[in-house]
Amino acid sequence: MKGARAGLVLLALPLLAATRPAPSPASDPKGLTAFETVRAVLQNPRCQNCHIPGDAPLQFDAGLPHAMNVQRGPDGQGARGLACATCHASSNPPASYGTHAPPGAPNWHLPPPDQKMVFIGRSAGDLCRTIKDPQKNGGRDFAALEKHVSEDKLVLWGWNPGAGRAPVPIPHDQFVEAFRTWVSAGAPCPAP
Repeated sequence: MKGARAGLVLLALPLLAATRPAPSPASDPKGLTAFETVRAVLQNPRCQNCHIPGDAPLQFDAGLPHAMNVQRGPDGQGARGLACATCHASSNPPASYGTHAPPGAPNWHLPPPDQKMVFIGRSAGDLCRTIKDPQKNGGRDFAALEKHVSEDKLVLWGWNPGAGRAPVPIPHDQFVEAFRTWVSAGAPCPAP
């Protein structure tokens, strides 16, 4: 009887191995390490001041409420009568304008109200899941997200924010490389 049981166990081993779930991408340490770099950039004031839970953007490194009661508006371009472009030009003003002059970049705006892409107050896991969700990220797949973080002029502004503002401290090329590494690893999210 012992021999028959041992034979059955040996026959069952390949079946057990085949039904065992594949390792979870969340267990990929390289991807999780890369995502920590991505998270650090996205939760920097240069990014999170516009990726807000409410409808009033923030400003400065301290994330203070935006002056003049500025609001997101129906399309993320500002409220009717006070579009973002009223004050924010397509490039930063000269340093001689002072440290509190409105910064600028092409297409200055907030995400639209139906896809706020909130970065503030999110755990690393929640932020990760938000970024990956096409219903929350503007319908972008990973290729479109990579293009957005590597080429979008408003995103690039974070590394050249103008006088009186600290740039994102992680170099842009390192951020993009971390983003690619995270995606290549299966875009794992930290555990909740």
